Amino acid sequence: MRVILTLFMSLFLAGAAVAEADMNQVLKTEQRGLKAMKPTRLSGLLQEPPSKLSYSSKWLSSLPKASGGAEWRCLSEALYFEARGESVKGQFAVAEVILNRVDSARFPGSVCDVINQGTGRKYACQFTYTCDGHKEVIAEPKAFQRVAKVAKLMLSGAPRELTGGATYYHTNAVRPRWSRKFARTTTIGVHHFYRHPSKIAMN
Repeated sequence: MRVILTLFMSLFLAGAAVAEADMNQVLKTEQRGLKAMKPTRLSGLLQEPPSKLSYSSKWLSSLPKASGGAEWRCLSEALYFEARGESVKGQFAVAEVILNRVDSARFPGSVCDVINQGTGRKYACQFTYTCDGHKEVIAEPKAFQRVAKVAKLMLSGAPRELTGGATYYHTNAVRPRWSRKFARTTTIGVHHFYRHPSKIAMN
């Protein structure tokens, strides 16, 4: 009887060990799956924290092709038509202004609404390309792919450290009336950047 009981216990313990090993394997598999499903801060575009991004064409080119939803498309198109000829830093700076506007109570609360604010009203559009009478055509796909990455990074939480909180900009080819009242925060490439002063309304 003792022999039978000993044999039974041996088989039971062996089975428990196998069951435990199987369970550990299942848990490891589930953990790997959960880790793979967990979204990164930059939706898989960056392999490093956004604070370590580089404003260089070489670094930007090393990132995978970007894609996204409506907000990403609006920001990408704005960067393409407003700043595709600028340096990478200049493109990030223009993106900062747009996102700073989204965060400001003075402007609409979404990227697309900020970009299209005033479109269709004479002298009221905020971004020239939206009311210049020309159809928006992406004629330079490579340039669009470049600014699309900038848009993805900015929408994914990259730091806004270039413009000092600017919500306005203009090229050095013009001097709008409002620029005499606003505080210029910096100049990057052909663009001057400004922050809206308190208690001063735009004419």
